[in-house]
Amino acid sequence: MKFGTTLFMIAATANLKIILLRISPVLSFSIAMSSSSTTKSKLYDLPVSNNGARCRIILYKKEIPEQEVKIVSPADVGGLKSPEYLTMNPLGKMPLLSIEGGMNIPESDTICRYLMSTYADRGPDFLPNEVRSNAIARIHDMYITTIQGALYKAAPPFGIYGTRSDALKELQTQLKLIDDLVEDDRDGTYLCGKDVSLADASLFPTMIFIDAMFPKFGIENGIPLKLKTWFDQVRDKDSVFAKVYEEVKSGIDAWESKGRWNDIWLAGLRDDAPQTIFDKLITGEIPANVVYEDDKVFAFKDINPSAPAHILVIPKDRMNLSGLHKSSPEHIEILGRLLVAAGEISTRKDLGFVNGGRIVINDGKDAGQEIPHLHVHVLGGRSLTWPPG
Repeated sequence: MKFGTTLFMIAATANLKIILLRISPVLSFSIAMSSSSTTKSKLYDLPVSNNGARCRIILYKKEIPEQEVKIVSPADVGGLKSPEYLTMNPLGKMPLLSIEGGMNIPESDTICRYLMSTYADRGPDFLPNEVRSNAIARIHDMYITTIQGALYKAAPPFGIYGTRSDALKELQTQLKLIDDLVEDDRDGTYLCGKDVSLADASLFPTMIFIDAMFPKFGIENGIPLKLKTWFDQVRDKDSVFAKVYEEVKSGIDAWESKGRWNDIWLAGLRDDAPQTIFDKLITGEIPANVVYEDDKVFAFKDINPSAPAHILVIPKDRMNLSGLHKSSPEHIEILGRLLVAAGEISTRKDLGFVNGGRIVINDGKDAGQEIPHLHVHVLGGRSLTWPPG
């Protein structure tokens, strides 16, 4: 978030500081900070929220009663996009900790650290200065939660990734990095040993998602061994983690009962159509005169050219794109990559192009499409007439 002009207005009394933090001309948080740790607060959250669940773990482990922090649904104020909720959190996200007469605190990590500090004298301290714990929590927040939508959202983007397959691969990479941070001879139930830490509270709810959802995408044994061992242990041995497991898993089961994954690519939807000659060209089983190739795109000379320069540009992974009419938001990145490659190819004098080229996609029988694998024709090397045949 880019911060605009920042304005602090402070009024001091014996116990109260009132602060107005203006973030931008249209986005601001109203903040009042109370010195009392017993002010009644509300945690706006839902059981299925993995980010909210880390806050609930701290509440439960510290045995903070409902009279001090009550967990409520955003639906109580009309939902995340209601005017009342957006007044408290202009980002329209949960969880949100609203302190009565005090600050509205967004973002789960910030909420957790507030609870750890405010209620430091109750229950476990969650090892706030443990480097290993903080590193795991940071990696989780920066590189896992930002792309976890690939597990359950209808369409990309997922963080910086334009395809679900890339995001799922990155999730597995980040899990391996966290697994490497866990000591081989870990002594105790928790990630950092015998004491529960912020890393446990942060990672465990997300691992419920991953454990339940990886298999839907055909990812078996996708959780590294040390993390899988820890996940099973803490769920089975710690009653609070078991409680949170049931809360989150019940939400996932509710999604399942409503068919959430039926129309999600790589889960309910997969490319089960027979391979074509293009697949054999990509693997090299059949030789091709390749003019361009990267991790997503494959381009080669047409063996029956319709112009002095005639190149076919295809996706390496068909992704169910037997034709353009099968495209969906899931395909935005690959369609863009194909057209960028086609445009670059049309400038190449070494391929016979002189002054641009014609970019053609035949879609379906009436258009003359012969191979059910989306392909882009790049034609040039002479003046082309219009309309085409």
